[in-house]
Amino acid sequence: MSPFPAYAAALRNLRLPLAYVDLARFDQNAADLVQRVRAGTGRMLPIRPATKSIRCVTLMERLLARDGYAGLMCYSAAEAAWLSRALSRPTHLLVAYPTLEPADIRACLEACEGGADITLMVDDPAHVRLLGRLAEDYGQTLSVALDLDMSLRLPGLHFGVRRSPLHSPRAALELASLIAEHDALRLDGVMGYEAQVAGLQDAVPNQRAMNAAIRVLKRASNVDLQKRRADTVAALHQAGHTLRFVNGGGTGSLEATARDRSVSEVTAGSGLYSPTLFDNFSHFQHAPAAGFVLPVVRRPAPGFVTCHGGGYVASGSAGPEKLPVPMYPEGLRLLPTEGAGEVQTPLQLDAGVSLSPGDPVFFRHAKAGELCEHFNNLVLLERGQVVDEVPTYRGQGRSFL
Repeated sequence: MSPFPAYAAALRNLRLPLAYVDLARFDQNAADLVQRVRAGTGRMLPIRPATKSIRCVTLMERLLARDGYAGLMCYSAAEAAWLSRALSRPTHLLVAYPTLEPADIRACLEACEGGADITLMVDDPAHVRLLGRLAEDYGQTLSVALDLDMSLRLPGLHFGVRRSPLHSPRAALELASLIAEHDALRLDGVMGYEAQVAGLQDAVPNQRAMNAAIRVLKRASNVDLQKRRADTVAALHQAGHTLRFVNGGGTGSLEATARDRSVSEVTAGSGLYSPTLFDNFSHFQHAPAAGFVLPVVRRPAPGFVTCHGGGYVASGSAGPEKLPVPMYPEGLRLLPTEGAGEVQTPLQLDAGVSLSPGDPVFFRHAKAGELCEHFNNLVLLERGQVVDEVPTYRGQGRSFL
């Protein structure tokens, strides 16, 4: 049964545009992610939520109060320093992306001086040198982690993202040795994000041949990356490095990552809101838990309406799959010549569909947490009622990238 009529009734008197989260669906997705980690392995690895996919402290704390969730994966060092104060409970904050901004590094050092548990990411000697120098200035030992490259490299094909240069155990060992030379740095863990498995859909309608090719590449990639990750972890242990954690995974790869015995925790984020870019995976389906609502403000011609706002287009390579999708009322389509606009979004109506100025139109966005960059608050729905309105990062005056 469609949830949108109940949403429309609950949101009838609220100011539009707005963004919302269905808490029942959010909680069910959180439970389903835990179950997927358990499936096929019997292991219960903790899930570290990815903050970039959530961008709301209230919902992060809701996750951390659940069994199966521990720590947060941040996307900015400045964000981690701020979260160490904004969260009501202490937790380990792993920054998944390197930073060379001294002010942000100093903010993390100051937070750690106050008792925060923050690990910064490195994959280049330049990262190590800067972190080591600043940590020495503070008289602290700073926790760092290695970001391993999990892409599949074949002759003429790079299957994965251009992320880290640490593709082999030898490369990881060389950087780990450089870290060990700095008394102010401590190698605490490694991370390997298999983006080509975790974030690439393989059951897209009307792309049968492409889906089959992607699934073949995913299987080959899993074999390759799990061996390299296990070999790298073993080599680091043999060299005398003690690792507090080995992080892997993403929403689309939880089952495969959990089967890797070298991994001690997994990360997931997008599956909690379940935006449109996670609709077409062959082995799971999560419930759409978030979206946004625009008001109809114009009727430019018969069969068309125009909404106010809507230009919430996802990052990454350009394509129609990055556009938001109108979901309710049914029978609405974006115009290919205009798409979703910064201040207005025109829609074409199917025959028999009628909308008037002031009517709400419900949309789903393509990438999870990016919606929160456009709204100060999220309206929380439960059992067909508005139960709260909570700030996003933006609503708390924070923009980290």
